[in-house]
Amino acid sequence: MIKKKVVMLGAFAVGKTSLVQRFVHSIFSDKYLTTIGVKIDQKQISLKDHDVTLMLWDLYGEDDFMKVKSNYLMGSSGYFLVADGTRSETIEVAEKLHDMAAVVTNNAPFILLINKSDLTDLWEVSEERLNGLRNKGWNVIVTSARNNQNVDDAFYALTEQMIGQQTRPLS
Repeated sequence: MIKKKVVMLGAFAVGKTSLVQRFVHSIFSDKYLTTIGVKIDQKQISLKDHDVTLMLWDLYGEDDFMKVKSNYLMGSSGYFLVADGTRSETIEVAEKLHDMAAVVTNNAPFILLINKSDLTDLWEVSEERLNGLRNKGWNVIVTSARNNQNVDDAFYALTEQMIGQQTRPLS
């Protein structure tokens, strides 16, 4: 059994909790619940003949008053940066969080999730901006926790990146 710690990073209200709940429990709620501190969920998946337990650390959202503490990232095998397609400023928060996370995790694999694709008529994030990040080598996946668009695909893609780096079981 391989165990991997995955951290969800992003601004407040980008959908980190909704993505985790959709992936782990196959549910979505319109109720906004602010994450205080960290909420940890786990899910076991099978990928490439490996059983992998993902320990999903859903951190509170970063804003002007609350900064994510780097010690929450210690021991992470990978992380998601989550941004809200309807709020372009959440991309800047994700970029800033990536700078910190890359150092703390020693450049662990990551994926940028642009959430809320079900609201594309309200989007502020341009395809040009996303292509700029892709050109920097970022894996960018557009998701919707509400519609379950690309949610499982994103978690499996990050898991594949993580087990590609280390495939011996952890105890």
